Amino acid sequence: MASCSCYSVNFTAPSFNPNKPSTSPPNQLLPTSRFSSKLPLFSLHLNQNLSRTNLRKSRAAPAFVVVASGEKPEPLRVMISGAPASGKGTQCELITKKYDLVHIAAGDLLRAEVAAGTENGKRAKEFMERGQLVPDEIVVMMVKERLSAQDSQEKGWFLDGYPRSVSQATALKTFGFDPDIFILLEVPEEILVERVVGRRLDPVTGKIYHLKYSPPETEEIAARLTQRFDDTEEKVKLRLVTHNSNVESVLSMYEDVIVKVDGTLPKQEVFSKIDNILTELLERKEAALGSLAA
Repeated sequence: MASCSCYSVNFTAPSFNPNKPSTSPPNQLLPTSRFSSKLPLFSLHLNQNLSRTNLRKSRAAPAFVVVASGEKPEPLRVMISGAPASGKGTQCELITKKYDLVHIAAGDLLRAEVAAGTENGKRAKEFMERGQLVPDEIVVMMVKERLSAQDSQEKGWFLDGYPRSVSQATALKTFGFDPDIFILLEVPEEILVERVVGRRLDPVTGKIYHLKYSPPETEEIAARLTQRFDDTEEKVKLRLVTHNSNVESVLSMYEDVIVKVDGTLPKQEVFSKIDNILTELLERKEAALGSLAA
């Protein structure tokens, strides 16, 4: 939340002669401060009950308080990308929880639009029912409308795993949606493969385990764990090839705002690095607003 800056402004009161007819109201004050050209940006709290006697007794100007008009720094606009098993999902949860940004994942958005029966959802459902990929033009419009929503504009947004192609990135730029920062989680392929192949799902609780990094608590749980059909070494390597080719093309569109983070570190350390980056970015936005008000 932006703090309200207060400034003390010196004004010089005109001399007052009770024996000379006045051509202006006795309480009219002549601004001589360097802030005078910016007064429309502030609310001036004046003491309108100054008497002629008080003005005559004191040449000192009355106290004025200039209060900032309540402007806030621009909210954060973040994009994050990471390969399957890079830890992106965990970081998204941590970032959303701390910064209260509007979390937008294209896949979740697509499913929600279809379930709600929106115009975009109806169009997307036709392709899904035929087993076809939903065209970029439909997904882009869904993302555009969500980014344009009031909560996204007021709180800031956090775009998860999107855009995934140059055409998607170009469309977002055309609509004026540019991120302040593009976070890229980097994890070597051999570690990604190990993470994916070792994943197991508990069909009863829905909890995800890993045979090495997060093993089940009991033998009973271990006995009922299942593996996703595409969590094999062969399939994950194919998914990585697709991911890498898509990401490389997208990165060229955001090279000025990319920050690479080592995703092999423990999740809290990864978040600490991201947290520091976002905190610094917010501080710069607040400092920029302060310099405009000064």
